[in-house]
Amino acid sequence: MKKIGFIGAFDKTDLMVYVARILVELQKKVLIVDSTILGKARYTVPSISPSKYYVTEFEGIDVAIGFNNLENIADYLGVYELQYDLVLIDVDSHENFLKFNLENADKNYFVTGFDNYSLKKGLEAIGKMPTKIPMTKVLFSRDMLQEEEDYLNFLSFYYSVQWEEGKICFPFDNGDSTVIIENQRAAKVGFRNLSLEYREGLLELTNEIMPEIKEGEIKRVIKNI
Repeated sequence: MKKIGFIGAFDKTDLMVYVARILVELQKKVLIVDSTILGKARYTVPSISPSKYYVTEFEGIDVAIGFNNLENIADYLGVYELQYDLVLIDVDSHENFLKFNLENADKNYFVTGFDNYSLKKGLEAIGKMPTKIPMTKVLFSRDMLQEEEDYLNFLSFYYSVQWEEGKICFPFDNGDSTVIIENQRAAKVGFRNLSLEYREGLLELTNEIMPEIKEGEIKRVIKNI
């Protein structure tokens, strides 16, 4: 089972759902864990009977909300250990970063825009520990200026992060927010009206998470969803 961390204060729920939807179409069993303070998935992922903590299914994806660690999710499901190909964990606090043991994740992504709240609060989730943790930047920006990334590098200097060489970029908004909101209202995940840049970002992110799957196969899936 691959454990993938999505770290930061930036809203990551929809991004994770869209990546998970691709993975499900690629015949992978996927669990999303929303361990964030606000728990946005509680409001954007449909559920018949939400409670303080629960697991629901949406578009073939299991979504866990309100849990503090993977063991509690397994107990809730009545299994000894989780039976998923991938677990995608949404974290925006250092406490839950540690509880989900993301310093030992298979892959960690730091997802951020370039407003000060997203940058500074997001870095607090990584925290300051003895060991630098490899992370890949997932950047949402309107212009993607070098000055923006330089500022992130400056702010992150004293945190326990070692940036991977590559980065994945998404448009801040090319009409994608409108498409995503419309999909939420229709309780579906559809890619057809997303911008080319957003779909290319999803392709690159999925390809990084599952490098053993050919890029052409991922492209085919994105085209057909």
